[in-house]
Amino acid sequence: MRRVVAIANQKGGVGKTTTSINLAASLATLDKRVLLLDIDPQGNASTGLGVDKQQVPRGSYDLLINDIPLEEAMLPTACEGLFIVPASMDLAGAEVELVGVEGRERVLDKVFTNYAGEAFDYVFLDCPPALNLITLNALTAADRVMITLQAEFYAMEGLTQLMDTIRRVRSGLNPHLNMDGILLTMVDRRNRLSVQVEEEVRKYFGGQVYEHCIPRNVRLSEAPSFGVPVMYHDIRSSGAQAYLQVAQEMMRRG
Repeated sequence: MRRVVAIANQKGGVGKTTTSINLAASLATLDKRVLLLDIDPQGNASTGLGVDKQQVPRGSYDLLINDIPLEEAMLPTACEGLFIVPASMDLAGAEVELVGVEGRERVLDKVFTNYAGEAFDYVFLDCPPALNLITLNALTAADRVMITLQAEFYAMEGLTQLMDTIRRVRSGLNPHLNMDGILLTMVDRRNRLSVQVEEEVRKYFGGQVYEHCIPRNVRLSEAPSFGVPVMYHDIRSSGAQAYLQVAQEMMRRG
């Protein structure tokens, strides 16, 4: 595994899954070999890539609970170079079942350690909107964390708690965990409040904030209903172009 990126924010509706799907697909379009793990019980990343959650033979639940190897849970997608470990209906119960597992915070890390298949350039973990055991597994297994932040009034709410969790994971479980960056989503520069939030976040976090941001875009909202990333739905849309720019920026950041 070359880089494992957890996409996290305990606040829901801030673009984690949209970013997981479209950033992964953008990097695959740029000739990278990419794996996306859907570890959110809602399973929206799986649906957004055309996977029927009710028909998943093996998925992220089996990685966390049934100790199956990663290569047995991966599925190819319609995007060349992009693979997914889908979420099944059982994943909703994984949080409770993990409580009784020895080394419960390191289950996913062990999965990656034992992986013996062809290497990936990027691995993305689509985390649930909660600071729970599944998210803790993701942060322990990752080497970077990307925070998606919606450009709205409550954008900063809960961010301090998330940053504190990242610091605790770094000190107690994963000293190699670093910030990949903060990605602003649902930005509408016609909206004064959205502009003010963006300015405030950039002023406070500086270079940690991605230069490019994701605009509000109808095509981004439509694409999941077709089971494809936005660039397969409308490559010319502002949403598709924005994620391609973010993917290139991620590559430059190294």
